[in-house]
Amino acid sequence: MYKIAVLPGDGTGPEVVREGLKVLDAVCEKQGIKYEKVDYDLGGERYKKTKEILPQSVLDELRTVDSIFLGAIGHPDVKPGILEKGLLLKLRFSLEQYINLRPVKLYPGVWTPIKDKKPEDIDFVVIRENNEGLYVGEGEFIDKDTPNEVAIQVSRNSRAGVDRCLKYAFEYTQRRNRDKTLTLVGKTNVLTYAFDLWERAFHEMGKDYPDVKRDYAHVDATCMWMIKNPEWFDVLVTDNMFGDIITDLAAMIQGGMGIAAGGNINPEGVSMFEPIGGSAPKYTNQNVINPLAAICAGGMMLDTLGETEAANMIEKAVMDVTANKLKSLSAGKMGYSTTEVGDLVVKALK
Repeated sequence: MYKIAVLPGDGTGPEVVREGLKVLDAVCEKQGIKYEKVDYDLGGERYKKTKEILPQSVLDELRTVDSIFLGAIGHPDVKPGILEKGLLLKLRFSLEQYINLRPVKLYPGVWTPIKDKKPEDIDFVVIRENNEGLYVGEGEFIDKDTPNEVAIQVSRNSRAGVDRCLKYAFEYTQRRNRDKTLTLVGKTNVLTYAFDLWERAFHEMGKDYPDVKRDYAHVDATCMWMIKNPEWFDVLVTDNMFGDIITDLAAMIQGGMGIAAGGNINPEGVSMFEPIGGSAPKYTNQNVINPLAAICAGGMMLDTLGETEAANMIEKAVMDVTANKLKSLSAGKMGYSTTEVGDLVVKALK
């Protein structure tokens, strides 16, 4: 019996979570997997009413669950940064979800803006360090609001933090067993402190994984090759900021935010899974948003819990729907409502 915390969140989050849970219920029934859901109303509406973002009591409860299923965070009536820092980043940091896992896969029938590329050409994974770098929020202003103002933002990278991310990346590359190539994405020619550490740690640890080929690419070159030759990549590992940027680019080449799912992973603790597209408030309650990213996030959650067969069933069902049913992945252009897309995936499971 798994205990799953459900955070529908803001905007279209509750709509896509509803479909994700619909598919999760169907596959778990089929596979004999039992789980209980615990709902939490964290997000913009709660903040507006109570000024609470993530109470300590709730955080303590979340430490006891098996996994977290998140819809979206971001409310038009709440100043940007408040919920993102107070909820998303606090969960990632407090629960030590030090890996952000982003599979990038072009499914059959999905349009990609890259000419002549097919599903077999776009199939790689980005592993982003999720607890350090620029996102630790260290910095200061000097002479703020004067002509001499200076803003300092610190990218903190510890050897322990880098090592645990790299260890996960090497082991993931082994398990994935595709090309067994792990590419470190950095900027060693300019960021000579942070990526000197990353590069040294990468090659030192790589000696323990002789079956994994090591490669390196500057982040700007990575963006170019991701567009021109995405088939070159197997698994990429990088720091927090670069990972944030290149995964959005990667989402576009796999068909857009409507299909992109991500996991915030603590390999020894509680992980959290979400569609990466955000709350999309302009589509709220219209039943037109694409739920496939949330459905895929549910599949990722099952895979991380060890229910690999059930996870594979969800992915195959999604692929069947993209190949044979949907006109587009864009909101309002799918040819089906949000609810109907969830129904299609359930039907494909059966």
